Amino acid sequence: MPLARSETQPDLRLFDEAESELVARALIALSQISPSDAAVLSRLMSQLADLNHLISVTPSLRQSEVLGGEERDEETLLAHLTGIDGLAGDLDLPFKGTLQRTFLTSKIQFLRAFVKSTCALVPTAPQLRPLSLQLRDELAQSIYTQMCEELLLALLRKPDVADETKRRAASQLVAIWDNATLEIDQFCPLLESAWRARNRITVGLGSLLGASEYFRLVAQDCAPQFLDFFARDEVSPAENQAFTEFLFGLTYEELGLLRAAMKAQGVENVSETWASGVLGRTIEHDCDSADVDEIDPVSLYRSYSRRQLAADFRILAGSEGPSRTAEAYLLIYLLDQEPLPGGNGSGGNGSGGDGGNGHA
Repeated sequence: MPLARSETQPDLRLFDEAESELVARALIALSQISPSDAAVLSRLMSQLADLNHLISVTPSLRQSEVLGGEERDEETLLAHLTGIDGLAGDLDLPFKGTLQRTFLTSKIQFLRAFVKSTCALVPTAPQLRPLSLQLRDELAQSIYTQMCEELLLALLRKPDVADETKRRAASQLVAIWDNATLEIDQFCPLLESAWRARNRITVGLGSLLGASEYFRLVAQDCAPQFLDFFARDEVSPAENQAFTEFLFGLTYEELGLLRAAMKAQGVENVSETWASGVLGRTIEHDCDSADVDEIDPVSLYRSYSRRQLAADFRILAGSEGPSRTAEAYLLIYLLDQEPLPGGNGSGGNGSGGDGGNGHA
């Protein structure tokens, strides 16, 4: 299943049609129940609009221009992005890319503020609960979009990822950065389905086999293609390890610590309290077990970030364990089904000069 490509042209909308309608209804409701909260959120939305306007007047990343005597266009940008090592962080990214990333983070903070306000008011204004749950879903989708963007960036800095795959990842990033309203359901609905399902299950730990977590994903309508990828006959040990990390929200190293402690202490089934003591940190919940709609997408984001950092560290340290997250293994497979941007691999590992096609 290849990545879906959006043909949507960038515009001045802050939100898509469904988000705009929801935000408008929620602001009207809040203005009647808590005018002060509505005023704060209206101010934040105005600031989002200012940022979106700045993005809209920034030239397209596909536009050709000359800087320092060098012509820069989409081809040179792809070549630059394919060759980055990630150590410079956002300093290696084009100006419009950093603007888009700032806009997405700001949009997430705006939606988090909206959820915080409506959740706090639900006990005294229960009519806000449906709006609060819908806002939480929109927040989750924006966070999944950011996770996918960071996943694509992570592939660019992996030394063991083929140049052709990196070039496809770079092309997808350019499409995202050129349209601030683009969301994950428009370019990678398969990962959105996996994250949405994972965000709605509780982890029981138990014997650390993952069977119950797997079937909970199925019950939450996780895309069969995602599950089938990790159940295929030729799945590698590293892919299995990464999928186990995904199921439990724990790193390979943390799972190793728990298994060693289980063996040493003769424990057959793991409780969260016991596991938290062994790991030295509280195990987070992605959702309230009493209500799968009460999801915490920020907790899922932290879980992904922890697994991604651990995978990067293993490459640097040459240590055991998967060198990629489960999502990265799947995304590479999806990207490799796509035609190569430009029709050839000429992007290679060229540096693209000082900052590549920055379009600053």
